[in-house]
Amino acid sequence: MDKIRIRGGKPLHGSITVGGAKNAALPLMTAALLTDETLTLTNLPILADINTLCNLLLQHGVGIRLAGAGGECAGRELELTARDVTNTTAPYDLVRKMRASVLVLGPLLARCGEAKVSLPGGCAIGARPVDLHIKGLEAMGAEIRIEGGYIVAKAPKGGLRGAEYVFPKVSVGATENLLMAATLARGTTVLVNAAREPEVTDLAECLVAMGAKITGLGTDRLTIEGVDRLHGARHMVVPDRIETGTYAMAAAMTGGTLDILNTRLDLIKAAVTALVPAGVEFTPIDNGVRVSRANGELVGVDVMTEPFPGFPTDLQAQMMALMCTARGAGMITETIFENRFMHAPELTRMGARITVHGSSALVRGVERLTGAPVMATDLRASVSLVLAGLAAEGETTVNRVYHLDRGYERLEEKLAACGADIERIRAEDD
Repeated sequence: MDKIRIRGGKPLHGSITVGGAKNAALPLMTAALLTDETLTLTNLPILADINTLCNLLLQHGVGIRLAGAGGECAGRELELTARDVTNTTAPYDLVRKMRASVLVLGPLLARCGEAKVSLPGGCAIGARPVDLHIKGLEAMGAEIRIEGGYIVAKAPKGGLRGAEYVFPKVSVGATENLLMAATLARGTTVLVNAAREPEVTDLAECLVAMGAKITGLGTDRLTIEGVDRLHGARHMVVPDRIETGTYAMAAAMTGGTLDILNTRLDLIKAAVTALVPAGVEFTPIDNGVRVSRANGELVGVDVMTEPFPGFPTDLQAQMMALMCTARGAGMITETIFENRFMHAPELTRMGARITVHGSSALVRGVERLTGAPVMATDLRASVSLVLAGLAAEGETTVNRVYHLDRGYERLEEKLAACGADIERIRAEDD
């Protein structure tokens, strides 16, 4: 397996271009199943998860064409054409690699009247059941059973029908699945307590461009009037707010200054609200934001993860790494996933002082972290270890970086271009 080796202590200076959001691109790709015309997505990141979903869509009969694969993703386009859906089964071998694969369920059921989708896999960061997806689709008339590790679903005669569904808890994936299914359902669907993440709004905007009738975008109450068919569209994937926040913390932790481009500050408001008191400075610039450490040192703060517009759980690990290098102490409370502190023991190997108790972690800052061999356990944990390595004294080796490749495109290249001493060690070079 590939590793990343970092020799820390070098401030980052320069510019980094953020790609399109992985968590937006994946549901947008599955939306192509809703129409027999071409959906073109621009600003597409090239990541392991994108490739996995391309392979899944191909076996459903979707034609795929990628243009502009080299260079920055701002000039990259993916054309998806589901003229004929030839297969309504999403097999275990593909779905097990990535949880977002379950997002084919709603579109397949709505357009084809049936779907057989393997129960999903993904990062080991706690239970993420699909019960809300199933209950919401059942409210729309679907008949669903779990059989042999698969979700087997059939729409009633005449197709799905509109319904009101109240989410008992906020779920991004379930909101996206039901939103897509509702576009082709008969009548009006109302989703209450819907997720408000920018990626959900981005999906809704794309669906509207395809001919869907959706109101309440950006709120927790989405109203969808079903239509007979959707058409093709061209849509730009929203910038990746998690990548934006990650590089912002990298600049602060190393004491450097980065211009983070092709992004928007409004996408990371909650992170900014937490990071400014911690000593991070944000300055809007053309097409992005300039980030640096404000007054020479970072300060511990308390952070609680929450659904959008709260502090994102996908930035929690990075925030913990930053707090390890801050003066004083701070408390990080994780409310989204129950098993998302697996990076804490690895940071402790680098000299961090972290005490985990249930869903909270007390982080006491140290004068400096020291390099060590560490192991990534999931996507965001892996990048937190990279950030720690950038700020540490000595050499850090991050193992199992295939997690990293699921969500960050050319991370080591982008950081190296800004002065980081970082390299990927290929498995064959070991």
